[in-house]
Amino acid sequence: MGDRTHAHTGAAGRAATADRPSSVRNVVLVGHSGSGKTTLVEALAQTAGAVNRAGRVEDGATVSDYDEIEHRQQRSVQLSLVPVEWGGYRINLLDTPGYADFVGELRAGLRAADAALFVVSAAQEADAVAGTTRAVWEECAAVGMPRAIVVTHLDTARTSFDEMTRICGEIFGGDDPDAVLPLYLPVHGPEGADGHAPLTGLTGLLTERVFDYSSGERQENPPREDRRTALREARDRLIEGIIAESEDETLMDRYLGGAEVEVGTLVDDLERAVARGTFHPVLAAAPAAAGARQGIGTVELLDLVTRGFPTPLERPLPGVTPLHGASLPELSCDPDGPLVAEVVKTASDPYVGRVSLVRVFSGTLRSDETVHVFGRGLTDHGRESRPFHETEVRVGALSSPFGKQQRPLTACIAGDLACVAKLGSAETGDTLSGTDRPLLMDPWAAPDPLLPLAVEAHSKADEDKLSQGLSRLVAEDPTMRLEQNQDTHQVVLWCLGEAHQDVALDRLRNRYGVQVDAVPHKVSLRETFAAPSTGRGRHVKQSGGHGQYAICEIDVEPLPAGSGIEFVDKVVGGAVPRQFVPSVEKGVRAQAARGVAAGHPLVDVRVTLRDGKSHSVDSSDAAFQTAGALALREAAAETRIQLLEPVAEIQVLVPDDYVGPVMSDLSGRRGRVVGTEQSGPGRTLVRAEVPELEIGRYAVDLRSLSHGAGRFDRAYARHEAMPPQLAERLGEQRENNPNDA
Repeated sequence: MGDRTHAHTGAAGRAATADRPSSVRNVVLVGHSGSGKTTLVEALAQTAGAVNRAGRVEDGATVSDYDEIEHRQQRSVQLSLVPVEWGGYRINLLDTPGYADFVGELRAGLRAADAALFVVSAAQEADAVAGTTRAVWEECAAVGMPRAIVVTHLDTARTSFDEMTRICGEIFGGDDPDAVLPLYLPVHGPEGADGHAPLTGLTGLLTERVFDYSSGERQENPPREDRRTALREARDRLIEGIIAESEDETLMDRYLGGAEVEVGTLVDDLERAVARGTFHPVLAAAPAAAGARQGIGTVELLDLVTRGFPTPLERPLPGVTPLHGASLPELSCDPDGPLVAEVVKTASDPYVGRVSLVRVFSGTLRSDETVHVFGRGLTDHGRESRPFHETEVRVGALSSPFGKQQRPLTACIAGDLACVAKLGSAETGDTLSGTDRPLLMDPWAAPDPLLPLAVEAHSKADEDKLSQGLSRLVAEDPTMRLEQNQDTHQVVLWCLGEAHQDVALDRLRNRYGVQVDAVPHKVSLRETFAAPSTGRGRHVKQSGGHGQYAICEIDVEPLPAGSGIEFVDKVVGGAVPRQFVPSVEKGVRAQAARGVAAGHPLVDVRVTLRDGKSHSVDSSDAAFQTAGALALREAAAETRIQLLEPVAEIQVLVPDDYVGPVMSDLSGRRGRVVGTEQSGPGRTLVRAEVPELEIGRYAVDLRSLSHGAGRFDRAYARHEAMPPQLAERLGEQRENNPNDA
């Protein structure tokens, strides 16, 4: 698997076109922000001959040149595909953002891949590796996805491959740390002035050969004598780990009996264990030095991918449901089977418009054919994130991406990925199938966006483009949710974090040409009467001709929470004619919706109409509506109005180590912890009720508090009375800033 010497020829400046699923490898790179995933992808592309020694393709762009926003913000914010050729295989490298705000891109990459490379930096703290990467490791483990680990930044001072391997064994190995073992040991050169020895090569544990990169070319040498003891100890542990995963039950007995196990047998068993997802090799890698043709460990990694990772034929297809009474065919990764594909990413290109990255699971996708598009969206908690939608569209041109280039393809077979131009209104997560047999693939769950961003058009000209820009933004990113709040009259874009918000604003302004302003997010407050009161509404006007005459008297009393507005008619003797009683009620309800003190809707009161006066000529429906509204306002002026704030039920899932800080933080937010329970090994679910005013930024604060390991869910519970001192402070703020009311 790299311990064997092979002659490999990459395809300079191009990627192989897959002609059969067995020649494809789909690999997603996962890791914490700053772990070096994109640098590693470029190093692999250089070794495979897809880019030159400067990391450039023919037009001078790099493989990571895809979205200008990534250059402006100096971080990866979206999934990108880099296809390379190695030894006759097409390897689709799916580079994912490492920042937690873009976990939706990571989920898409996991859906499109058949194996994962977890990239960890030897220069990062163990908490960073555990906090942000363990959850993804568990997701992969739940579906049996094969995984390997790549340690980067070993050329940084005070780093240790052995220490990082030990940490990975503890974090990822769980009950079986011997399932996470190195295949190679790093070789370091002479110490520099900073006391650190640079990485110069790798020693293969199975063949006990050194692969030396110090000359700029990969050369094979025997190990130094002073390294043989450490090499033998690591080799023995690796062999025992491989044999423990072997399907040959006699192999362990032979090994313990002192028999020498052939290297070829060990490599074959290793490859099978990696493909099954039961053994996770650890490798080291570093980008190529100046003038070098290959990065350290890149040949070994490419060998691992082509020989140890499974083909699309070996991975089960996601669940599929037939539509409109169609029968469900037997599906497999067969280019001649029924078409089933999925849009794993949607992006907008300034020159060709919308571009969709598609993974074909069954059949063959060809340009100019008509396909059925069906989509729906679900969150982690089973809630619908976007409604069902379906249509039929003609497939545009197919291409294979590389940086900013799009290289034409004639077709995309089962197991492969391709970009499709102008796929109509297809959104991320939509299923593509044949028009004669429409199918729906089970959607991958997207995390709930829980950080609100209220936006307003910067000018009148931007108002016309805002709706379209927001709709396109949400169609591309299923982890964003658009809300038109009827209570606060705000347009709210729900995101996963501050970096996610920054990207949304950047795309609106620079991609869609919509200048927007971020404004403070408002929660939906309510008002109610703190005590019974009475009011008299008098609307009498005379200005020539028919006048306006209506008088009504009402009693208002508070009701239990959740009662809404109750209207009671107790007029006797026709003081208010029967035809105008509904008018009074209409006026009362209209005023209640506008609020009676701070401009928030009035709820949970009973309004009783007990008396009034009318005029045979001047009374009208409009007059009594106005009188009803005036009566309610007068009643409100005679008593104290209580502000009600929304309270959310939240569930916080955190590692046990963070339960105390989380509960203390919730108490500081006026929260009430209602219970805790174990939720899997080492994790606790904390249930609490917290005012929504206190959790506007909780998505950001929880991430900081739990080092990225915590997540939460929220749901509206009820409105409760706000503490008087807080209500007074809000009133003062409203007086000082009337535009924010």
